[in-house]
This record gives sequence, structure tokens and C-alpha cells, in this order.
Amino acid sequence: MIELDPSGLPSLIRWFPAGASGVAALAEHVLATGNGHWWADRHVAPRIMAVSCADHVVLRGDPRGVPLSTLGSVAASCVEAPEHFRRAMCAVFSRVVPGERMVYVKEAPSLPVHPPRSVAVRRLTAEDAPALAGLAPEASWIHATWGGPHGLAGSAAAWGAFRRGQLLAVACTYVLGSRYEDIAVHAAPGHGGQHLALACVSALCEDVAARGRTASWSCSRENRTSRLLAWQAGFRLQREYVH
Repeated sequence: MIELDPSGLPSLIRWFPAGASGVAALAEHVLATGNGHWWADRHVAPRIMAVSCADHVVLRGDPRGVPLSTLGSVAASCVEAPEHFRRAMCAVFSRVVPGERMVYVKEAPSLPVHPPRSVAVRRLTAEDAPALAGLAPEASWIHATWGGPHGLAGSAAAWGAFRRGQLLAVACTYVLGSRYEDIAVHAAPGHGGQHLALACVSALCEDVAARGRTASWSCSRENRTSRLLAWQAGFRLQREYVH
């Protein structure tokens, strides 16, 4: 795949869905934030196009007649694409793992939650980048679609629960679309009974609504904890897909 210059995007963005929920809005996120990359099989009259950010790729087009080696650039990624791409990828890679995903949309009020008085739930600012960077290494995915902790902290799209300066939970817009903001949440272990993640998600959803958009939520079918938290926060199932 050839990386494209973003200046040519006005004629290419039509390849990707507009106003989609979940990771399907990745093209809109990359266009709005500048975090990510655009790809095509060739510069002129492309047959397939891709947009990538963090470890996600959205593929569109028709792979028929395209050299199969072209798809090698999506290795080790979570790929959202039509069914015919899956068949093409199975011909390229020795291992293709389907993952069943669920997309929820905010439709109901969140359950009431009252964090301990020692915990402050507030919107993150640029000064909170060190707190995000100080999360456990396995939590670095939470700010990957913003280019890192500084990008997310300065985005005004994240809420956190703090105790004496320590970030215990964070909820953020993970994919920023024109109609939906797909949100993500991380909570440090050991604080589950305090419902800090739910408090952060509830505050973030109010922000999303104030921006004139709807919050969406994507997770694996097997992630029961995430699905339960989504329900408590007022999200209801919209669709399912396989990546």
C-alpha cells in the first residue's frame, strides 16, 4: 500500500462511511485530528483504500485484480472491512483471527453514581499528560488514537477520576466522528467497587451530547465487564460485526 498525502483527501474521503458509529468512523477521526495515515494500492484510480490509526484499519474498495501482497501492510492490525476483504486476507496471511464485536449507542440515562469525597472526577487538561503517561504500560492503548498522552490530555475529550493527583480511571473519546463519538474507558485495578469508571463515562457522555453528537461504545462480545458497564451507562446494542 502507498501512503497518501492528506491534501488529496477531499476526493478520497467518499470511500469511507460518513456518520458511522464505532471504529467505522475512523476516517473522520483521522481527518479531524490528524492522527493516523491514509493508504491506497496506487496513486491514480485506486482500487482499494485504507485508513489506519493506532492498531485499527478500515478497508474499502474491491481487492479483485489487486496484487495480494498489497494487503500485507495491514498485518497485526484490527481490520474493519466488507466480507470480500476477509477472503482476500485469508489468501495472504497464514493466520486471520475473526473477532466478534458489538457496537452500543447511548440511549438511556446512566445509573446514578457517587464517587468517594476523596476522589475528584473532572475533565482532563494538557497538564494531565504526565498522569496519563504514568498509567500501566498495558493501558497505553487508551491514548493511542490521539498520538499519545499529550494528544489526549489536550483534546478536551477525556474525563478522569483523581485521588491526590493519581489517575484512577479515565474515559475518553477514542474515535471522533461527525455524528458519533466512540468512547473508551480504563480503570486501574483495585477500585472497582467505587464505580469510578462509570462516573467518568457519565461525565464524558454529557460532554459528547453538549457537542451535538451521540456517544457510542465498542467492545468484544466476550468482554462481559465492558458490556455491563455500557449497560449501566445507558448504552444499548445497535449492531454487531466481525473484525
